[in-house]
Amino acid sequence: MESLTTYQYFADGEWHEPASGKWIESENPATCEVWARIPDCNEVDVDRAVQAAKSAFYDGPWPQMNGTERGKILRGIGDAVIANAERLGEVETRDNGKLPQHITPGLRAWQTDSFYYYAGLTDKFEGSFIPLDVPDMMNYLQWEPFGVCGLITAWNSPLGVLICKLAPALAAGNTVVIKPSEHASASTLEFMDVLQQTDLPKGVVNVVTGYGQPTGEALVAHPDVRMVSMTGGIPGGRAVASTAAQQIKPLVMELGGKSPQLVFEDADLELAVNGVASGIFPVSGQSCVSGSRAVVHSSLVDEFTKRLVAVAGKARIGDPLDPSTQVGPIANRPHYEKILADIEAAEASDATLLLDGRNAGPDTGYYIGPTIFSEVSNDMNLAQHEIFGPVVGIIPFDDEEEAIQIANDSIYGLAAGIWTEDMNRAIRVGERLEAGTIYINNYFNATTQSPVGGFKQSGYGRENGVEGMRCFMQTKSVWLATNPSEPDPFPN
Repeated sequence: MESLTTYQYFADGEWHEPASGKWIESENPATCEVWARIPDCNEVDVDRAVQAAKSAFYDGPWPQMNGTERGKILRGIGDAVIANAERLGEVETRDNGKLPQHITPGLRAWQTDSFYYYAGLTDKFEGSFIPLDVPDMMNYLQWEPFGVCGLITAWNSPLGVLICKLAPALAAGNTVVIKPSEHASASTLEFMDVLQQTDLPKGVVNVVTGYGQPTGEALVAHPDVRMVSMTGGIPGGRAVASTAAQQIKPLVMELGGKSPQLVFEDADLELAVNGVASGIFPVSGQSCVSGSRAVVHSSLVDEFTKRLVAVAGKARIGDPLDPSTQVGPIANRPHYEKILADIEAAEASDATLLLDGRNAGPDTGYYIGPTIFSEVSNDMNLAQHEIFGPVVGIIPFDDEEEAIQIANDSIYGLAAGIWTEDMNRAIRVGERLEAGTIYINNYFNATTQSPVGGFKQSGYGRENGVEGMRCFMQTKSVWLATNPSEPDPFPN
């Protein structure tokens, strides 16, 4: 048995026991053993965290700081994350089974760069002067923070998702209350301990843990929370949007995807096969942008399929702490059972199962290896439903128009891949695909500088880049009379 770690939640710079006196057990998905307990927070705990964030925004040193001063603190946070990257990565691996090589290097590189990037933007958001057709008036715009922001994060990449929200929210001058997934909260709580090593004032960042109800709902519904950024699935997004709408709160939502990978007849086949495999299998399909629909030209589909099965079949599936492992476990038991049910349903359809990952990996743990179906049509549940697992459906097409139609025939619009050596075609097709990110002859790249977000039911608003910070700010229009005169309220 692993030693049991009991966490508290974090508010106003201090650790607190949950008012309910209840905890949620967290399993290590690689061993199926309970290794930690996280607080099951209720409305009382949420209110304490929100009031701490509100006080920090209005009464603490945070609102008195200019952008340059906030930037120095963000750079200090980046330094602290680098110094603690290995520790944070170990906790996240234990909590959700993600491979260390998919966590720690990111914490030492582009994820930490988010704090450095936004530190550099804190004093660069300039207002603008608007030429008017009104005499003796000056009009200018200011960008201001919302106040208390609720950040709701997902279990697949808890720290990566959090940093994409937290860095721009703080850079903009907001304070925050974070609600991580009940399935993977430990690394976020450990991150609070890292923040205490910095000069960040108390109350600026707070964390409550628990289920969507009551914890998440109480956070979104709290009247002092002015804006919400959420990453998750469509059902959670609908619940958040419905609650937020009661108080007309702005939202940024990055939701699910069923991303197509279009492989044209002139594609570099080896590049496309490896790119499609890399775009889903190493993270066990547990990414919103995973390219789970391989839309392949009919002249290539047989050879592409044979090569993809051969590449995916070589994947080493096992304990994420084993350096030789290439594919780790599914992050938690409920999701593991959901993926198994989805595979079983697809097997019962007219699709053909070519590679079955259900018996891959160790006997103990939530392991599912790469799974590939051929002879898939885009109207099948396998092609329309987000499995969020290592499952690819191969869909043939005959011409460019059909490929675009298949790609866009989805409620999702998060990402899409194009594999072709014809750059005119790549640009032409990319302009017509309904997705927030288009990859051409590559897949799965991300960086702090480039915005990410969805079309259609994959969400709205953007994270990363300048747009990612703008989403945490609101515009104020100021009118200044340059030659004040007494107005006549009732002119003739």
